[in-house]
Amino acid sequence: MAMSGMRGLSVFISDIRNCQNKEQERLRVDKELGNIRTRFKNEKALTPYEKKKYVWKMLYIYMLGYDVDFGHMEAVSLISAPKYPEKQVGYIVTSSLLNENHDFLRLAINTVRNDIIGRNETFQCLALTMVGNIGGREFAESLAPDVQKLLISSSCRPLVRKKAALCLLRLYRKNPDVVNVDGWADRMAQLLDERDLGVLTSSMSLLVALVSNNHEAYWSCLPKCVKILERLARNQDIPQEYTYYGIPSPWLQVKTMRALQYFPTVEDPNTRRSLFEVLQRILMGTDVVKNVNKNNASHAVLFEALALVMHLDAEKEMMTQCVSLLGKFISVREPNIRYLGLIITSLKDPDISIRRRALDLLYGMCDISNAKDIVEELLQYLKTAEFAMREELSLKAAILAEKFAPDLSWYVDVILQLIDKAGDFVSDDIWFRVVQFVTNNEDLQPYAAAKAREYLDKPAIHETMVKVSAYILGEFGHLIARRPGCSPKELFNLIHEKLPTVSTSTVSILLSTYAKILMHSHPPDPELQNQIWSIFKKYESSIEVEIQQRAVEYFALSRKGEALMDIMAEMPKFPERQSALIKKAEDTEVDTAEQSAIKLRAQQLSQTSNALVVPDQHPVNGTPPLPAGQLSLVKMPSMSSNVDDYPADPRLSQENGALATVNSQPPPADILSDLLGPLAIEGPPSSSVHPQPSTTSELEGTEVEATAIVPAGVQANSVQPIGNISERFQALCVKDSGVLYEDPYIQIGVKAEWRAHHGHMVLFLGNKNTAPLVSVQAIMLPPTHLKMELSLVPETIPPRAQVQCPLEVINLRPSRDVAVLDFSYMFGNDMVNVKLRLPVVLNKFLQPISISTEEFFPQWRSLPGPPLKLQEVVRGVRPLPLIEMANLFNGFHLTVCPGLDPNPNNLVVSTTFFSESTRAMLCLIRIETDPADRTQLRMTVASGDPTVTFELKEFIKEQLVVIPTATRVPTQPPPPTPPVVQPVSAPAAPTDPGALLAALL
Repeated sequence: MAMSGMRGLSVFISDIRNCQNKEQERLRVDKELGNIRTRFKNEKALTPYEKKKYVWKMLYIYMLGYDVDFGHMEAVSLISAPKYPEKQVGYIVTSSLLNENHDFLRLAINTVRNDIIGRNETFQCLALTMVGNIGGREFAESLAPDVQKLLISSSCRPLVRKKAALCLLRLYRKNPDVVNVDGWADRMAQLLDERDLGVLTSSMSLLVALVSNNHEAYWSCLPKCVKILERLARNQDIPQEYTYYGIPSPWLQVKTMRALQYFPTVEDPNTRRSLFEVLQRILMGTDVVKNVNKNNASHAVLFEALALVMHLDAEKEMMTQCVSLLGKFISVREPNIRYLGLIITSLKDPDISIRRRALDLLYGMCDISNAKDIVEELLQYLKTAEFAMREELSLKAAILAEKFAPDLSWYVDVILQLIDKAGDFVSDDIWFRVVQFVTNNEDLQPYAAAKAREYLDKPAIHETMVKVSAYILGEFGHLIARRPGCSPKELFNLIHEKLPTVSTSTVSILLSTYAKILMHSHPPDPELQNQIWSIFKKYESSIEVEIQQRAVEYFALSRKGEALMDIMAEMPKFPERQSALIKKAEDTEVDTAEQSAIKLRAQQLSQTSNALVVPDQHPVNGTPPLPAGQLSLVKMPSMSSNVDDYPADPRLSQENGALATVNSQPPPADILSDLLGPLAIEGPPSSSVHPQPSTTSELEGTEVEATAIVPAGVQANSVQPIGNISERFQALCVKDSGVLYEDPYIQIGVKAEWRAHHGHMVLFLGNKNTAPLVSVQAIMLPPTHLKMELSLVPETIPPRAQVQCPLEVINLRPSRDVAVLDFSYMFGNDMVNVKLRLPVVLNKFLQPISISTEEFFPQWRSLPGPPLKLQEVVRGVRPLPLIEMANLFNGFHLTVCPGLDPNPNNLVVSTTFFSESTRAMLCLIRIETDPADRTQLRMTVASGDPTVTFELKEFIKEQLVVIPTATRVPTQPPPPTPPVVQPVSAPAAPTDPGALLAALL
């Protein structure tokens, strides 16, 4: 940015840099924007120098993250200035502030065209750069012919032609019709004879885009590409400035080989021989050196060469050489190099990025000849894959099984195995597709029914398996009725065992299955009929409308006798259509690195600014403005996250780029509760703007938290919290959104999401009053096992406004210590300070997992005793019914696995704990209860890490023991009470029929 002689701009930048806080910066920016707006109103009095200076200031303000919603016309008008300094400012600022759909750009098209067809090369470069950055269909239709003329002009310097090639590439992506295939193919081949490597590299980028859409029109370019590779491989006539660590233009080599991969084959034998000689030279000449930059460049070329060799189906000798090269790079310790040697064994690599690339490679190289081996390998890997990869792994295995299935029975086997091994990560699309295949193929129906029957024999199966098995057996179970264990009554009993454990959506499917089983029962079994009728009668009073309606209708239909056969006949065949899975794969498939860059750029542009935002008070789309006094939303900048993922006010929606508002209505009593929307939880409402302090009874159990609130001076507290702080914290330990703290002046809400050992939390700080909150401070006091980063918190919260402050969390290792937020602010003469426990607790880093008998017992036996397996008799337990205890565990992401323990008074629980040190750690728990004394139980906890085992055991114990009514947080924690730990091998008198299982466990 040229600022020589522009003292006003220099002073403004200096003022911004000297601001002490964000509020001062905002005030200085507002002042400057007001000054610029005033000067622009009298534009005729502005000199070109002054207009240039103010437009530079606008760009700087925009780069700081503030919204600049005026002055666009002044910026566009500078494009037509006759002198370079003003024209440069016009082009740069227009490119930055306006997008391709902005109306003002139409005013500049003629000026831009005049600069492109003019004789001034500097102006041509400015115009081409802006068009290449902004693009747009109107620019494409108006300017593409002129850009093409520049590209093929022999009188233009390479600098202009290089920019012209990239500009035409952008216009082609916006509107492919601007390049006439018939007339451009020969021109494109001529461009490949270019000696200047800059123009050649830009032209090759254009060629990659052209052949990706229509390779047949560009066959004449293929031998030219091979000659370019020969020139580069032999280092012929390559200037020093295009040589990178001794490698001749690696970027051009990669682009050229990428273009060749769009041609299905190389027909000319001489061209094919020349190409393979070049590829052989690349394969033989690449090795590992100490310089990382050279390695990255040389191996980028090598990897593209390997892909081209496999694409062209080279001779066996060269393919063998490729395989040996891949094997060689697997043994290298440097992760960047191992990317080049991804094969099946890399799925077990400790580096997750390498495992992902291995999965992508296997997926990409799969065809009909190797699909069976690859899919079976993926299924085997699924057993041990961490959760971060299971969803992607399951989807890709399902897509490959469908695309390359040698027969449909194998496809059914694969999908049922997928559901069995990774049910939580199998989308509904996958099992829907199985049902479609089975319904449409009569020969497959008995086989599918028999396989579904086999999976129902397992004591614990995923709910998705219950759905697909129940549907298939309901439709086709009668086809296997003569097989042992497959009578209608036996099928009903098998399916009905699963009913208590499934969700309401699955109950609907099971009711349909019962009706189908009853229909196919010949001769009618009175006992089976009465059982199913009693179930229908039970659900006729269900609060779920779908379930109630099915129960009522099925009960009525099932009493129609023979007519039931016609009413509930088999489902008709599904219409043939493209698989949703394959369509999803095609939609997400990316062919070129250029397309990836486009998508990434589009995502970045689509993210809204994190600058201060105030709702527009003018009507939008005919809707009235917000009522006076309504809360505004203030978004604070974040260095690490996009807080727009957490909309605070559900009544404000972004639609068609405009901020929509709602119908005018009086503000509710609890304004912040309304603002937080789904975040607000039930609590004593605030009846007015300045409510009276809470009574003593409202604060029962929160004495210590209350004493942490310190007003100005040394006086007793004059500001009291609303609601019980401890209860709010406990509620947020099992929920991810709600109110953390509230008093007459402020409400602090929390919304969070958790993935593995990472957490993203947003604190919503809402000012409930008509005066600002000042001297706002928020200091994180994290325990040593958590890494926490809180974004900037403003010193002032405007009246009736809300601030969003993102908080990033990383769990480093297992611990039950809790983070504290030291929060303070000033309202009038009241200085309020409160220390709040944040709900970043151990169970937030647990992920529920259901485990089968076959998986449970080997894992349990592999952990023989302390410190990996700890047992403790816990006394003083809350006397909960077993079902409530199971619900308590499920609420903390501890999955109760039914059927693993034959003793109905015992629970077997599984979960996965995530931290940076342990990664994904499987945890197994067994709870043995005594029906005669519910106040005590025996708990055994096992995992592969001793700290995880101990911390999880203590955490579960804290949830089970009786909690006193008035819970206080001590200023200093008491020394820990030594746990009553018994060795796992300690004999215990069996008191139940599960003694045999206990011995095995």
